[in-house]
Amino acid sequence: MSVWLPTAPCTPHTCAGHTGPVRGRLAASALLVAGCIVVLVGVVCVPAVLLLGQAPRDRLIRWWAYGVVRAFGVRVRVIGRPQPPAGEAHTGVLVVANHISWLDIPLVAAVLPGRMLAKSEIRRWPALGALAALGGTLFVERDRLRALPVTVRDIAGALRGGSRVVVFPEGSTWCGRGTGGRFRPAAFQAALDAHVDVRPVRITYRTAWPGEPAAGAAAFVGDDPLTASLWRVVTAAGLTAEIRVLPPIPAGTLPGRRALARAAQTAVASDSAKRSAESVHH
Repeated sequence: MSVWLPTAPCTPHTCAGHTGPVRGRLAASALLVAGCIVVLVGVVCVPAVLLLGQAPRDRLIRWWAYGVVRAFGVRVRVIGRPQPPAGEAHTGVLVVANHISWLDIPLVAAVLPGRMLAKSEIRRWPALGALAALGGTLFVERDRLRALPVTVRDIAGALRGGSRVVVFPEGSTWCGRGTGGRFRPAAFQAALDAHVDVRPVRITYRTAWPGEPAAGAAAFVGDDPLTASLWRVVTAAGLTAEIRVLPPIPAGTLPGRRALARAAQTAVASDSAKRSAESVHH
């Protein structure tokens, strides 16, 4: 295990149960097919989308990512103010979020599209790896500690260039029903080096029943096969993906990467992150 390869105690057996209403096989199968089609449409369109300017490209990415989540039968609830006020300059920002599911990736992209930090194994995947690299994904070799400074330098360079970079600093998926994992500090060094703000984001999946704990059906943890996770999501009726965009942590307000990581983790995990705020349902 390295700083980029932590393990979580969550397992599909203990964490991925669903207590809410369920869909029948026919309806669930239709959603599964629809979701896969929307994903493939996005993959095919990547080269053309990259030819667009930043604003139209971000707009299309948001629409597509939102479409992915909805196509798999999950509602989206956004809380907070994801975009800077009109007239304010768009600068680089490090977006950090807790990590529960494969759904987190399109969910964050639907609200705060940016360059993702992903494990280096993805780069070797047929077709998808090349497209991820073409789309600006930053890769980290999680099992090679000596490669970490290069990754931090790449993230800092992207931030200095004005990119929004999205990182899941827990380094692994957690079920979302506890406090989650510790935020690893390496990526926060890149924010310090680039003198950019850190924007914490809290992700929660909820069932259709008020008062229920976080939805386990969305969790993609441990050695869970992706196919099993996909089927749980489409059969769990009434799932809502909630994303809270929390206030930014301004550049230079904390002395080091560990303090910055702790502050972001506290913001994501604390009760203040659950306070009432304007929300949008889709």
